[in-house]
Amino acid sequence: MDDAALPTPPQLTVGAGLSLFLDFDGTLVEIADHPQSVVVAPELPAALTELSDRLEGRLAIVSGRALATLDRMLDGAPVAMAGSHGGEFRPAGATEVEALADPLPLPVCRALDRFAQENGGLVFEAKPFSAAVHYRDRLEVAARLEDFAAKLAADHGLKIKHGKMVVELAMPGSDKGTAVNRFMELAPVAGTRPLFVGDDVTDEDAFAAVRRFDGGGILVGPLRQTQALWRLDGVAAVHYWLEENA
Repeated sequence: MDDAALPTPPQLTVGAGLSLFLDFDGTLVEIADHPQSVVVAPELPAALTELSDRLEGRLAIVSGRALATLDRMLDGAPVAMAGSHGGEFRPAGATEVEALADPLPLPVCRALDRFAQENGGLVFEAKPFSAAVHYRDRLEVAARLEDFAAKLAADHGLKIKHGKMVVELAMPGSDKGTAVNRFMELAPVAGTRPLFVGDDVTDEDAFAAVRRFDGGGILVGPLRQTQALWRLDGVAAVHYWLEENA
């Protein structure tokens, strides 16, 4: 496909009835070899808070990261968030976390962790409603990891998610589309036209969800097969677009 096949996204305006959902890794921060090695721009938490205020609370972070991790990395920015691919849900202003899925069975976490350690010390990431193994520096393990995760998923009735150099197992109901649907039930997002900004295949559930509300997805990075309607070149382009609308 030609890069011109997806235009740049529209501007956000308070009076246009738009709401905004943002992925984190690969969208707001550059992807790193280790999930804890990402660099968060110092001005990002304040910028997100300001944009949320401008949109009258119609902004949410929807990420594969756990909410506790997002809070730490964003200095507790008071914006709505969904973590663990939608398994954890917290509207703006709330302190309690709503679970949109059941916790991942402990034996599954242990099995993935054991696989990671037995295959060269891959990065294992445990979350409340999912668990991931990152293989960015061990590409030769990818096929073996995929097979192992697929069997675990089949044996335990789980969903398998394929991201950028990562394989993740999650409980049914734990996806970004579920999080979007839940936000769209609540004020101040209900009745708005949602935009979702994300870079990975795990964002496709959300791209599909926002289209059901007459919204659209914004793909970040190289063009690929996607349900998104617009595209931005990368993290820097996302920051520029947000700055234009802050």
